[in-house]
Amino acid sequence: MLSWFRIRVQRRRIRVRVSLQGATKEYLAYKKTARDVARQKVEHWASFYGFTYSSVSIRNQKTRWGSCSKRGTLSFHYKIARLPDHLADYLVVHEVCHLKEMNHSKKFWDLVAQGIPDYKECRKQLRKGI
Repeated sequence: MLSWFRIRVQRRRIRVRVSLQGATKEYLAYKKTARDVARQKVEHWASFYGFTYSSVSIRNQKTRWGSCSKRGTLSFHYKIARLPDHLADYLVVHEVCHLKEMNHSKKFWDLVAQGIPDYKECRKQLRKGI
């Protein structure tokens, strides 16, 4: 006979597995499209700014739309594939600008504004959620 505790743990594992499978299916369905969208936009905007990057990756992150590592790796949430074009551009510009400024200083936002003059509005829209 299983203890009350073991039964609860087993039920929880089943629930977690089911919810992750749904997220994984969606992630896998959009990953290739997201990679294509991100790569095309990164190439364009990196060229616009004259910056170089090492690679582009697609992830299924809980709270971030994108990130930039010190090594020049640009990572994006797979839902970039479902964003309106102007928001995907803002997201990519934001991360590409981190190649030059690894912070959110005035210099950073001035760089972003060169490519996306209405970045403040785009940022508000993007912050509504993943």
